[in-house]
Amino acid sequence: MGMASPNKKKGSGSAIMAEINITPLTDIFLVLLIIFMVTSVAMVQSGANINLPEVEDTKSEPRQIVITVTPQKEIFVNNTPATLADMESILRPIIETQKDIPVVLEGDRDVLLGETVKILAVAQRAGATQIAIAASRGQ
Repeated sequence: MGMASPNKKKGSGSAIMAEINITPLTDIFLVLLIIFMVTSVAMVQSGANINLPEVEDTKSEPRQIVITVTPQKEIFVNNTPATLADMESILRPIIETQKDIPVVLEGDRDVLLGETVKILAVAQRAGATQIAIAASRGQ
């Protein structure tokens, strides 16, 4: 939008003062920010990329404590890398604050049963009373 300078007289070839209206630009940035925030929440996944075993039917459980095991035997507790030795010390304070909190095991379909049993035993020693195994619904 152009405006005449207050010092110049009308019709005397006055200089045009250019103003940039940043309101539409701000609106666009806010809309993009909201879209980014909504899509980033939908894209959150566990600390490792795993292939869950498939089952015919499964029910959804609240996932407040998630133990993820990769085929390379890497262990993540709520997206934080952990070892089998220090997993009990990580789980115990979380479980003590909420006694009936379910512990969900997300294990890749290639993880051996022996590793799974060891992890579940550590979760039970830490005080977990509810344990669930994550699976994906079969096609």
